[in-house]
Amino acid sequence: MTEELQQILTPEGELAGEPPLGMEETRGLYRAMVAARLFDRKATALQKQGRLATYAPFEGQEAAQVGSAAALRTDDWMVATYRDAAAMWLHGYPWKLLLLWRSGDERGNCPPEEVNVLPPSITVGAHMLHAVGLAWSARLQGGDRVAVTYFGDGATSEGDFHEAMNFAGVYRLPVVFMCQNNQYAISLRRDRQTAAATIAGKADGYGFPGVLVDGNDLFAVFRATAEAVERARSGGGPTLVEALTYRLGPHTTSDDPGRYRPADEESEWKPRDPIERVRCYLANRDGWTEEWQRAIEAEEIAEIEAAVAEAEALPPLRPQEIFEAMFAEMTPQLREQRGELLDASGHVPVES
Repeated sequence: MTEELQQILTPEGELAGEPPLGMEETRGLYRAMVAARLFDRKATALQKQGRLATYAPFEGQEAAQVGSAAALRTDDWMVATYRDAAAMWLHGYPWKLLLLWRSGDERGNCPPEEVNVLPPSITVGAHMLHAVGLAWSARLQGGDRVAVTYFGDGATSEGDFHEAMNFAGVYRLPVVFMCQNNQYAISLRRDRQTAAATIAGKADGYGFPGVLVDGNDLFAVFRATAEAVERARSGGGPTLVEALTYRLGPHTTSDDPGRYRPADEESEWKPRDPIERVRCYLANRDGWTEEWQRAIEAEEIAEIEAAVAEAEALPPLRPQEIFEAMFAEMTPQLREQRGELLDASGHVPVES
């Protein structure tokens, strides 16, 4: 177990260790973090305009999500939460579907066939068991695929967390538990829900390593996740990674963090901004210019706006599709129920 905070890139953008990524790789992931923040702000604006349902911002957690997702292979599984749009997108889940999901459209729960990402989980903690199941399936199939699951510090107080950790430890399954410790479970501070010195230390009770990293350090998160993934892929079993980070915004757009967070707390964390430290690192090595910044922002905004337009242009779902989408072929009972609905609404049923 490792409980010493791992850091490679300081808040000032200086190196405190050997970088695990080259310049072009770093530029690519910097761009991904910029895109993620632009999407996050756009989605927040859409919710305030009444065009999305309640939204959970992730500003400030971009390095924890992008850095960890970048360490995966495309055939690895990802099981994430309602706050992990950046990680899901980097692993192939389109912006369009993430927007549809947030608008309450079931089509947002249907990732492309080649994308190994489960739809976002609302139930706190329960999805970790799904990741363990996928890892177990990979083991039984004889391949070397890995599953990673994301969750917040609050989820570690749920029984599902302990069941998932225990099962994964006993069977040495190829799963990486990625805890984004953003300091609050809605309004409950981390130190009010667990007396453990670190969340990473909890892994010791289940017989596998726990690693504590600076979650706002792209390099440290990438390296810790890459090592955990390699360990899992080679048969070494699971790892719990605690990424120490901070959500700069509210828990959701219906939340007021001013009611439970000290006024000066956000100002303490802003200088640790994960995007700014990578920008400084790149600028000091001639890898960043204001012109390039404007160009990538314009391109990413265009992609996001196109996704919004596509999502909002889809025709609404028909009421009867609640029956038609459950099985490849409807059961007699579902046909009967659909018929009752259509008769009551005056529609003529169309056989599928």
